[in-house]
Amino acid sequence: MKPATYPDDPEQLWEHFYCISQIPRPSKAEDAVRDYVIAQARAHDCRWQLDATGNLVVYVPASPGREHHGTVIIQNHLDMVTVKTGDSPHDFFADPLTLKVEDGWLLADRTTLGADNGVGCAAALAVMTDTDVQHPPLELLFTVDEETGLGGALGLDASLLSGEVMLNLDTEDWQELYIGCAGGGGWILSGRYPLQEPSAGLSCWSLELKGLAGGHSGIEIHHQLGNALKLLADGLAAVDGVQLAGFSAGVAHNVIPREGTVMFACSRPEAQALEERLQSLAARWRSYLPAADHALSLSLSPLAPLPLLSAADSQRLLALLAAFPHGAQAYSLAQPADLVDLSINLARLQLREGALELEASYRFFNAGQALPLRAGVEGLARLAGLDIQRIDGYPGWQPDFASPLLARGKALHQRLFGSEPAVKAIHAGLECGILKSKKPEVDILSFGPTIRGAHSPTERLRIDTVPPFWHYLTALLAEL
Repeated sequence: MKPATYPDDPEQLWEHFYCISQIPRPSKAEDAVRDYVIAQARAHDCRWQLDATGNLVVYVPASPGREHHGTVIIQNHLDMVTVKTGDSPHDFFADPLTLKVEDGWLLADRTTLGADNGVGCAAALAVMTDTDVQHPPLELLFTVDEETGLGGALGLDASLLSGEVMLNLDTEDWQELYIGCAGGGGWILSGRYPLQEPSAGLSCWSLELKGLAGGHSGIEIHHQLGNALKLLADGLAAVDGVQLAGFSAGVAHNVIPREGTVMFACSRPEAQALEERLQSLAARWRSYLPAADHALSLSLSPLAPLPLLSAADSQRLLALLAAFPHGAQAYSLAQPADLVDLSINLARLQLREGALELEASYRFFNAGQALPLRAGVEGLARLAGLDIQRIDGYPGWQPDFASPLLARGKALHQRLFGSEPAVKAIHAGLECGILKSKKPEVDILSFGPTIRGAHSPTERLRIDTVPPFWHYLTALLAEL
């Protein structure tokens, strides 16, 4: 059910967004939301095609009198990140999102909202369904599987597209135009440890960390948000003779891990000492973490005896986590100081019955700058005796400050709003980089309304930025 104060300007955009929010759309499970888009295309007599990867292109005829203008691609992705709080019963594969409006923001009940990139999809659909919008021939590109590694864009059959101008609606700061994005890659590191039964004098425990903000590992990496993996390893660092039994933290390569649990054994005096310093540990972390992380909490609970890694293997794994890089590694020398050139996210760890899987990802503008970081991580993995599986990288989108589309976009913003937009590159893996590599001739501009907390249960869309975003999009289409 819509909230009583659900926004309605622009009407068709908000209606499409609501309909999309009621359709489950995790990555790799986009069939239902794609069917919704196809139904809209059929209802408005628009031709459509699918490629082998599942990407959808809808061909929208030009408005009367605009038939001879060049075709414009409008690009968005159908899937959403699926993260919720620990107390949420939401099933992302079955349940509609529960929306609410608070203090001028639209958000969901304890889950991600899917405004990334659902609001862009809704805008593209509204361009098709709103007959008042004047536009040239359009190719509405809806890709799949963006959030788990840009799989849809990587597999795109670019022969389905003819346009040489592309508008990407997947950035998250209104009044900013984006002309570049980071490339990236990653690893899955794995290993297996022999197990042993707890020796006499040891007791088993669970240490749980909750309440971190989490967030997007690209656009929020410079905020120095707490990483549950790093903090849990830090919390056990002073426990003498600790032996690990299990570890679970993180959900995806592009999400900063916000909560986690480690199961371990130690002597009762060591467990008592750990319990006594939980509050001081949390206070130490709060002393340098941002305010968004100050709701963090630690709890220690007893467990029944569990099979354990040896003390030596446990120390090696904790040492690996302590040494593993995480966060911004280099900043841009040419752009404002908050533009990160190189970063890494220690994203996910599962240790279960002696089997370890650790996932991390990195982002860059200059691929050469990432090589020492990649070598360092793989060196750590070899020292820890882990197997290394590289996750194929994706290209970046190098900024072009001489872009004709950028010049037109800046001039339009000045006329409409009386100010120049900020021109930026984003430290995240927009599909633009991949699409540019497949269609080098395409001129790209990316923009969107304001979204905060993407990839976390605090994701929210600032409502009053949507009408000017829509006005700008439709005015730009009328000029192209």
